Amino acid sequence: MGTGHPPDPWAALVAEFMVSDFTRTLAFWTGPMGFATAFTRPAQKLACVTRPEGAQVMFYQRDGDWETGPMEPPFGRGAVTQIFVADVAIVHAAVTAAGLPLYVPLREKWRDWGDRLGGQREFLLQDPDGYLIMVAERIGTRALP
Repeated sequence: MGTGHPPDPWAALVAEFMVSDFTRTLAFWTGPMGFATAFTRPAQKLACVTRPEGAQVMFYQRDGDWETGPMEPPFGRGAVTQIFVADVAIVHAAVTAAGLPLYVPLREKWRDWGDRLGGQREFLLQDPDGYLIMVAERIGTRALP
């Protein structure tokens, strides 16, 4: 039987990760990443975690289901999961205080959005299984050069 309850509302898109160590992954997301546990299914070793800004992530201990190919670390090759937060500096401080290595250090980045540039402060790190996570705070838009 599960504990907790699903987010209300569910996000329109929720990343779900197969993980090699449920306890280690739960500590990563609910520790330095600042997520809260919405619900768990202990028998399946599954959790749904959320942030106040609305981000939702699910993960579960690998069980052989839904694996479309060999699972070799780092997991998630070719995919980046972006999480937008209200203050990226807070999450960055927690991640660095926990001694987690950064894949890309905290930076300000402006990208072409077609009719304008969109800016964000961001950093990237890998979760315990190597999934690439971008944590970002939107900082506005400006005219194209």
